[in-house]
Amino acid sequence: MAREPTLLDRQRRPSAPPPLDWLTLADAFEAACLLRCMPPPAGTRPARAADPGPTPVVEFNREDAAQRMRQLLERLGVPVAHEFAVGGLRRRYELHRLQVAREHQLRYARLVEAGWRQGRRELLAAPVSGASAPRRVWIPRLAEAAWRSALLAGGRHVRRHILGIRLTDRELAAVLIRSAALLGVPAELRPGTGCFLVSVAAGPDRLRILHRTTLAPASAGQPA
Repeated sequence: MAREPTLLDRQRRPSAPPPLDWLTLADAFEAACLLRCMPPPAGTRPARAADPGPTPVVEFNREDAAQRMRQLLERLGVPVAHEFAVGGLRRRYELHRLQVAREHQLRYARLVEAGWRQGRRELLAAPVSGASAPRRVWIPRLAEAAWRSALLAGGRHVRRHILGIRLTDRELAAVLIRSAALLGVPAELRPGTGCFLVSVAAGPDRLRILHRTTLAPASAGQPA
């Protein structure tokens, strides 16, 4: 007669990876936000469009967005190859393609996915008061990182009365609304045709967002 399985016989579930430290989280979260601003290159679109995973190839149409992504990944220990091309006939455009080498793709995917999950959770659950000292320092930095990514890589919609960002990612749009509130700026979310428009009012609100997302020049030996 076979013995019944005991609790010790049950297969243990793999333990969750430890949370990222704050410095790593800030870089990984910003890289994840940059990715979510951009559609995957042709032929690399994930099967689940509602939950896009990090692809090893990402294309930007702005050099500053590509350079920021490259800087973040290299600080995370993920070197990338940067290719540049100019296309178009009557309307010229730039294309900056970043590609992660095969031997670094697993680390890259894990960092970006963990950065997005942990950063989003920290922002959406951030307490208004009573937070620990590290959280009081780093939560605003995560909020700034989200908006910086959107301003670099999202579809800017600038009008006389608003500063807007067009996004196709609903979760990133929600993160931007929360991030603006944490930075002391009210933001609006409006659905558009195939996208979402997140906007802040012109004037002091716009200036505050732009000021908080501008990177200070890096001093010698200190990353921006």
